Amino acid sequence: MHHFAYDQERLCAESVSVEVLVSQHGTPLYAYSKSTLEDHYRKLDQALAGVDHRILFAMKANSNLAVLKTLADLGAGFDIVSGGELFRAIKAGGAPSSCTFAGVGKTVEEIRYALEQGVLAFNVESEAELDAIDRVACGMGVKAPVALRVNPNVDAGTHSKITTGTYENKFGIAYEQIEAIYQRASGLHGIRLAGLQTHIGSQITTVAPFQRAIEKLAPLAAKLKDRFGISFFDIGGGLGIVYDPALESGGEGWWEGDDKPLTPATYAKTLAPIVSGLGLKILVEPGRFICGNAGILVARVLYVKKTGSKRFVIVDAAMNDLIRPAFYESYHQIVPVRRDLSRPLLPTDVVGPICESGDVFCKDRPLPEFQEGDLVAFLSAGAYGFAMSSNYNSRPRAAELLVSGDQAKVVRQRETWDDLIRGESL
Repeated sequence: MHHFAYDQERLCAESVSVEVLVSQHGTPLYAYSKSTLEDHYRKLDQALAGVDHRILFAMKANSNLAVLKTLADLGAGFDIVSGGELFRAIKAGGAPSSCTFAGVGKTVEEIRYALEQGVLAFNVESEAELDAIDRVACGMGVKAPVALRVNPNVDAGTHSKITTGTYENKFGIAYEQIEAIYQRASGLHGIRLAGLQTHIGSQITTVAPFQRAIEKLAPLAAKLKDRFGISFFDIGGGLGIVYDPALESGGEGWWEGDDKPLTPATYAKTLAPIVSGLGLKILVEPGRFICGNAGILVARVLYVKKTGSKRFVIVDAAMNDLIRPAFYESYHQIVPVRRDLSRPLLPTDVVGPICESGDVFCKDRPLPEFQEGDLVAFLSAGAYGFAMSSNYNSRPRAAELLVSGDQAKVVRQRETWDDLIRGESL
């Protein structure tokens, strides 16, 4: 669920009219619902209540400080993938001791910074990285807490660019090698074995891939606890969300069984019996599930153009603002900010102003007859929206708002042209 809905014919973010937000802050504009962030966090937390667990928000999905603070205030830790993300988490009020540091390419500087701050653990992705962490830790006279990331060779059945749990992917250490590397790691002076970690992919909409991976890895986690005294099993993230409401009614090959969509209750009901007897704290790393449906991107129609049989609606948002459709061929529901049910539905390409043929949000989608000046909202844009935005074509990045009830706060100011050249010189 989310807190974006029509009040009569005007789209609202919680209790605030989106038209009013645009009149005050312009477009393109990201708006996040605080209530949705809180609701999704609590639903997952409550579903896992019977398991000794901790939720670590995967902040690569949305790293805005106000979003992070909202979740930190609820008790969330953070799954980070760079030194910069750790810096952001700390600035937002997050505790480094509740942060796990993932990623295949940690630099010496990032490792040193994370050790200085006291992170919960490094999720180690290779033997070479393990050795690098050991060298840095020994040089600092400390022991680095680590959890080796095991690749279970389980196909999550998701998009090829967001699957991470097979041997075709760059992530993790092969399942067959993991015990030997734990044995070797136990003899390194700068290493403390803290846990086991896995993550098989993102936007997973059925419970079966999670079940296959955790059933395969639970005995391994138990063995590592007995041999090396690890204290946690981090089962990763990847819970999918609904982008296309039409699929909730049973899109062919999309939802499995009664999971329409995969809910926290079903996720927990399936996995809890597998992990609850291990005597380990269970860490989960949701990102998209918490923030995906909690954000929208609002744009204004600049022009309507007809070429042959094609109808193009050109908006002032572009692939630099929301790259997912261009990068992943992904779907975002596009709705009018002011609904007029008398308008016919027409096959429409919604496109941006970037000088790329790939700057397309949808093709031939039946949409209301948008006109110049209309406002449109791209739903489910709270994850990997602003976080993946850029200044391509020298376009300033959008403003971000956090809405709570009838209040809206600017949590990132719109960039200016001066911001585009800040730090450059002739």
